[in-house]
Amino acid sequence: MIESISAVSLATHDMARAVRFYTMLGFGLIRGGEGEAFSSFRAGASYLNLTRQPKGRHWVWWGRVIFYVSDVDALHAMVIANGYQPDTAPRDAAWGERYFRLTDPDGHELSFARPLD
Repeated sequence: MIESISAVSLATHDMARAVRFYTMLGFGLIRGGEGEAFSSFRAGASYLNLTRQPKGRHWVWWGRVIFYVSDVDALHAMVIANGYQPDTAPRDAAWGERYFRLTDPDGHELSFARPLD
């Protein structure tokens, strides 16, 4: 029986840029860093990992990682204040969450959500 997700790992061509991006979002760096080939961030009780890939390696899959956050609107405003353009504005979804979407600098789709009360 599957109990939980331990970690999600995403590829990047530019570890320094990726570390700055995820740190800006509020992820806590626990291992690695801008000059490393692998970095790990705390994501609640789980982890978000970044792995540096050679410039010639390209990925063509599609997926979205969904993170629960304490305040969707505040995070959205902070993302804009830091010069990034989210894919969507915060909105209430029919499935019972408030969320917005953001694509990271390497093309990975992220969603930040909070269950509606």
